[in-house]
Amino acid sequence: MACGFRRSIACQLSRVLDLPPENLIKSISAVPISKKEEVADFQLSMDSLLDNSNDHSRPDIQAQATRLAEKLKCDTVVSEISTGRGTVNFKINRELLTKTVLQQVIKDGSEYGLKSELFSGLSQKKIVVEFSSPNVAKKFHVGHLRSTIIGNFIANLKEALGHQVTRINYLGDWGMQFGLLGTGFQLFGYEEKLQSNPLQHLFEVYVQVNKEAADDKSVAKSAHEFFQRLELGDMQALALWQKFRDLSIKEYVRIYKRLGVHFDEYSGESFYREKSQEVLKLLDSKGLLQKTIKGTAVVDLSGNGDPSSICTVMRSDGTSLYATRDLAAAIDRMDKYNFDTMIYVTDKGQKKHFQQVFQMLQIMGYDWAERCQHVPFGVVQGMKTRRGDVTFLEDVLNEIRLRMLQNMASVKTTKELENPEETAERVGLAALIIQDFRGLLLSDYQFSWDRVFQSRGDTGVFLQYTHARLHSLEETFGCGYLNDFNTACLQEPQSVSILQHLLRFDEVLYRSSQDLQPKHIVSYLLILSHLAAVAHKTLHIKDSTPEVAAARLHLFRAVRSVLANGMKLLGITPVCRM
Repeated sequence: MACGFRRSIACQLSRVLDLPPENLIKSISAVPISKKEEVADFQLSMDSLLDNSNDHSRPDIQAQATRLAEKLKCDTVVSEISTGRGTVNFKINRELLTKTVLQQVIKDGSEYGLKSELFSGLSQKKIVVEFSSPNVAKKFHVGHLRSTIIGNFIANLKEALGHQVTRINYLGDWGMQFGLLGTGFQLFGYEEKLQSNPLQHLFEVYVQVNKEAADDKSVAKSAHEFFQRLELGDMQALALWQKFRDLSIKEYVRIYKRLGVHFDEYSGESFYREKSQEVLKLLDSKGLLQKTIKGTAVVDLSGNGDPSSICTVMRSDGTSLYATRDLAAAIDRMDKYNFDTMIYVTDKGQKKHFQQVFQMLQIMGYDWAERCQHVPFGVVQGMKTRRGDVTFLEDVLNEIRLRMLQNMASVKTTKELENPEETAERVGLAALIIQDFRGLLLSDYQFSWDRVFQSRGDTGVFLQYTHARLHSLEETFGCGYLNDFNTACLQEPQSVSILQHLLRFDEVLYRSSQDLQPKHIVSYLLILSHLAAVAHKTLHIKDSTPEVAAARLHLFRAVRSVLANGMKLLGITPVCRM
């Protein structure tokens, strides 16, 4: 891709350098556009070329670039060859660039950028992504929102690249909190409240019983006994637990639908209560299980008693822990899916937990443990609704929709919408996702409602507005223009800048596929939207000749198409009116 230009340059270079074109393709990169001057379209970095060769004497790179440039010739594809700082630069024939890029965008549609030579030789893999994973009865909080949108992005990207992806929501539906919840519901629960608003009511019961257990030892004892009954398979305790779980999942599915997120499987820690006992037996049979004075069972991952490398895998009463259940889940998923990669998307506070789980899998003899990967993310600070601290994700979604509706109502250019609430929610979600994805996932960030809803600048609202405005152009002027176009009508600097930027989309997708960071795509889409905004002011369609109007419509249609592709990968549903 990059519309085949990269391969064409690589073929010419391969004849001069006596290297296979395949070895050169990833050293040829599209040049970022510049406001100051029209730049070349591609450059070959001499640094990366030397990394590819066995010559590590590293002679003067500038001299090497000049010598190489002198040996190369312009042809029907490359109209100009020059050198930069340690680079050889290639300018593509302008009319060929215009025609090829626009035709490729329209022809490839949602696959534009994904059919690139950068992805050639990419084998299809089975990938499991575990994300969101709220705890039944505890806050479905902003941390879960981050896990949900990041995991959704990773799954979207992997699917777009042709991999077979399984999305798993691994619920926190087992453990001591269910002892507390079971006891709490018997003391403070109301069936009608449970049916009408299960997440809110279970959370209220959980908060109340925690307070009681802190003051009253008998409540804590009852909670402990209830969890033991669950672990032993007591029918009455399990029936209550099942009701809590089923009602919670029903609510989750409804909320995820609003987010545009789906899962292939809802599993949970409860699935592995029996299999975790098998894990303990296996650890024991390999001589890895050690009993402590307190009666708990631990695994010493250092082999020399280093306290920071000791992982507890069983309580003194024989019940399982989070780590044991994660081991059982990983083994079960390998049996079930035979995955090539399994990705866990959780906050960075769980980094040590996953290091220990992967290490235990290794020492248990599962060499596929190296296929497991933890994608950690930072903490969001300061997300509050008007009612105070956020308790549930739904509070955030309702707040977004409400504020976005108010913003849209106050803007004079807002169109009459068939479903303003749905549009407000989609624009609001775009705003939330772009704010979250602008930086490194590992970074903590301070949430700001005001910044989220700015319609100008680098925001999700601006992306949606740009998409809607470009869609409106197509509606206004119709698609009759879009049969053919004259490339000579798109040689203004604004047009060329857009074409050069469209050329870079495959590289941006490639970078994100390598490090699983959405920020590359976000940055690309924001620049594309700014370029489109400038072009929209200067490259008028109304009052232009039919030939010029047709060419410009082609250009704007290509921008809208790529903008929509990128937004969908990020988990954003583009709106056509706002």
